[in-house]
Amino acid sequence: MGMEMSVPQRGDVYLVSLNPTRGGEINKTRPCAIVSPDELNNALSTFLIAPMTTGGHEYPFRVPCRIQGKHGYVVLDQIRAVDHRRLVRYLGRLDPETMDEVLDTLKEMFEK
Repeated sequence: MGMEMSVPQRGDVYLVSLNPTRGGEINKTRPCAIVSPDELNNALSTFLIAPMTTGGHEYPFRVPCRIQGKHGYVVLDQIRAVDHRRLVRYLGRLDPETMDEVLDTLKEMFEK
């Protein structure tokens, strides 16, 4: 994949290499949703991502989703910044309703 890759946008899902990690951080190469605003995505070489998982339990800050026919969760309690070089390949986009729920949940997480 060359540098002609388009700039990832909020709501895009990429396969992302998350290693190395420490402790309870989600590891491996896994699907992640871009949650940073497009203004930042266009200006910086890093992205705020939320890992996605098909396993695990329902928690308050995990938003149910469906990507590539698989049910899972957007794990908002594991948000991290990653360099664009960690993005392996584009997998798709979260549907608008799921993305709205992700943004609402993020807002709720960071309110006083």
